[in-house]
Amino acid sequence: MPIFDFLRGQFIDVIHWTDDTRDTMVWRFEREGHEIKYGAKLTVREGQAAVFVHEGQLADVFTPGLYMLETNNMPILTSLQHWDHGFQSPFKSEIYFVSTARFTNLKWGTKNPIMMRDPEFGPVRIRAFGTYAVKVADPALFMREIVGTDGEFTMDEISFQIRNIIVQEFSKAIAKSGIPILDMAANTDEVGKLVAKAIDPAIRAYGLTVPELYIENISLPPEVESALDARTSRGIAGNLDEHMKWRAAEAMGSGGAMDSAMGMGMGAAMGAGMAGQMGMAGPWGAAPQPAAAPVAPPPPPVEHVWHIAENGATKGPFSKASLGRMAADGALTRATLVWTPGQDGWMPAGEVQELAQLFTILPPPPPPPPAG
Repeated sequence: MPIFDFLRGQFIDVIHWTDDTRDTMVWRFEREGHEIKYGAKLTVREGQAAVFVHEGQLADVFTPGLYMLETNNMPILTSLQHWDHGFQSPFKSEIYFVSTARFTNLKWGTKNPIMMRDPEFGPVRIRAFGTYAVKVADPALFMREIVGTDGEFTMDEISFQIRNIIVQEFSKAIAKSGIPILDMAANTDEVGKLVAKAIDPAIRAYGLTVPELYIENISLPPEVESALDARTSRGIAGNLDEHMKWRAAEAMGSGGAMDSAMGMGMGAAMGAGMAGQMGMAGPWGAAPQPAAAPVAPPPPPVEHVWHIAENGATKGPFSKASLGRMAADGALTRATLVWTPGQDGWMPAGEVQELAQLFTILPPPPPPPPAG
């Protein structure tokens, strides 16, 4: 080493650390031969701590403040060196600056889905991700358990281990919470607190603490989300039975064929009632016999109404009679996708038993018989 560098090192008496990396957790103050001048000034800023390591043994820990490195400020190191009062000479120690500020916006997430049992849907798989913050709570313990002799220790070197702890405890907490999947979005804060409380003992064993943990999203597999979307769509329609009755009544009010059928049924019922009243006068002037109560006709069958999918759009609803006219005109084919309430998804019209007869081609009638 050049003589000027050596002399310059002997006269340096200010020890401090300024960090602009935003991810360095521990930084070692480098001195030639690790010689620290007795009586030097040590500056420890807010959000820092200084740890002295003497001959491999952790000695004093300094919190924020300005210190003169003398016997009265270094009780542990003084006992290790066996200095007499007033003895002044350079001493060999390693000084590590530890950042005690929060490291924020750290990411965590589940690599693989977590299996849990939902009270409504049964066994399901979920994924989750979020952010957390970490802070050094015990610099001495952190140095002993994690850093060791690393001269520059960054957050990336331990973030993977912390993420594994978070995911493990999240799996346990979410399984014990008993919160239904559909209610998790409204309880992410509660779940986050459960996870933070569960990981605290494991994290503190490293001299760290997690003051903040957030769950940004809890998601289901795509196929389960699709099933939930379909269930939501059905729920918007309300009571399916009432919905079908209303649609059938609407179709009967607008279909001429249905009006005629209803008129014929009402006429038959009125004729039967009049015949019953006339039969009450018995033959040869005998006392009239009580007539049997007229039997009310059965309610007309509920006709399905149909929707048609065409060019990415939905048309309808159409009655079966309307579909028959469309089939005759060629506007409806066997491959046309149709749907009616209660049917499991869209189906080609030719595969629906109720509509298949619309495409049956009847043979032409035979020629009429000769005249005379």
